[in-house]
Amino acid sequence: MGKIIFYEERNFQGRHYECMSDCSDMSSFLSRCHSCRVESGCFVVYDRPNFLGNQYFLRRGEYSDYGSFGMSDSIRSCRLIPQHRGSFRMRIFERENFLGQSHELVDDCDNIVDRYRMSDCQSCSVMDGHWLMYEQPHYRGRMMYLRPGEYRSLRELGHSGMRLSSVRRIMDSC
Repeated sequence: MGKIIFYEERNFQGRHYECMSDCSDMSSFLSRCHSCRVESGCFVVYDRPNFLGNQYFLRRGEYSDYGSFGMSDSIRSCRLIPQHRGSFRMRIFERENFLGQSHELVDDCDNIVDRYRMSDCQSCSVMDGHWLMYEQPHYRGRMMYLRPGEYRSLRELGHSGMRLSSVRRIMDSC
């Protein structure tokens, strides 16, 4: 189980809201969120409601200013990442709707283009585990959280124009 505490102001000031599960719209509890403290577990926070917009992976720790981890606006929603014990497996596809070149991954890949000679990754199927995909090689740039399921179009998840270039498993003991 995870626990994250959100604060309206920087440096853990102002009203706060404790959360131990997914929250699709923080505005129901706080007018804004500019800092947070992860007491246990791992979370992905979003700068838009309903788990949309830019995403940031947070593990146990203190985040005194939402800008310190790259967020340009207030935290608007969050998703608890469940602990996963077991194997990791996903299949990535070069084009939307599971078309084009495909490869199965069971471990991290720091550069999809170099390893698989794929120009892009536009759809995927996550069979086991929880993953983070990044727009740049070596796990840099904007990221996208993927849990088990089918993703016919990664662009439709709110990241149009984002080219996905690296992927890694969430191995943290969340």
